[in-house]
Amino acid sequence: SSRPTSNELVRTKTLTKNTVVQIDAHPFLQWYSKHYGIDLHKKKKGGKEEDTEEKKSFKVLGKQQARAAGQKIDPTLDDQFQTGRLLACIASRPGQSGRCDGYVLEGEELAFYKKKLEKKKKN
Repeated sequence: SSRPTSNELVRTKTLTKNTVVQIDAHPFLQWYSKHYGIDLHKKKKGGKEEDTEEKKSFKVLGKQQARAAGQKIDPTLDDQFQTGRLLACIASRPGQSGRCDGYVLEGEELAFYKKKLEKKKKN
């Protein structure tokens, strides 16, 4: 995680607001494929195609094609989807329940934290 306020929070692995964490990408991959009709995993693998297509109505196919027409995914975000891990920022204040809300990093913010993580790995 990034943005710790003190070393104690890093040592105890305490999550605070605006902490940058790594999360599992599979729920987002499932949502993306259901919402846009595009499987991000199949795109990179190339040779292997699976024939496990589920039947969809023409109305659903039309919606997915309309959504996918203007959709372009950022290459750095696509790389994260391929590795199976996404960088996300916690937007809420996690409390006793252990639940928190946040958002997936993209654009300039993602580039900034990727540079920070690269620098951290080198040291």
